[in-house]
Amino acid sequence: MPLRDRLTAGALRLGAPLPAAAVDRLIAYLELLRKWNRVYNLTAIRDAEQMMTHHLLDSLAVTPHVRGERLLDVGSGAGLPGLVIAIARPEVHCTLLDSNGRKTRFLTQARIDLKIDNVDVVHCRIENYHPAMPFDCIVSRAFAALGTFVAVAGSLLAADGELLAMKSVRGAEEVETVPAGWEVRSMELEVPGLHAVRRLVVVRRAAAP
Repeated sequence: MPLRDRLTAGALRLGAPLPAAAVDRLIAYLELLRKWNRVYNLTAIRDAEQMMTHHLLDSLAVTPHVRGERLLDVGSGAGLPGLVIAIARPEVHCTLLDSNGRKTRFLTQARIDLKIDNVDVVHCRIENYHPAMPFDCIVSRAFAALGTFVAVAGSLLAADGELLAMKSVRGAEEVETVPAGWEVRSMELEVPGLHAVRRLVVVRRAAAP
């Protein structure tokens, strides 16, 4: 099946249907990532078919769970999932944060080449990042253990916001590391073509007693 058809069908199965313009941009993003990957080694996966499953569809799996208008992707890397979310959900303003200059240069170029207006790229460690406003949603795909993610990102979250951590099956074991004062729920994500268990862990502040 052509990549464009796989993307369209996969997004529909994930409950994240894409308009034609978003499909075009995501395919263009995939090609740009493959081009840069030859020189800068942005991701370990280089095959287009695997990139479709392990990167695009895996990132799209979280989009139905994104709430609010301001999103922060911590440790965005090559834009996974933040840049994918920005393309799929143009009404959400996405800030892509990474401490690796090579990766933030790629993200900046991708934003320009793909004409993505709802993205900011920040080259910074999260410990040194002080945004003017909190975020409605903070997502992490491969940043750190769950407890560490909550500890360093929680202060950047709006009062009623949510932290979204994309994890493997082992992510359930990390729930015990979450600091007191937070509520945790998790769910399995079925990514089309990905023969591995993916889990989304949602963390929000516990209600006052």
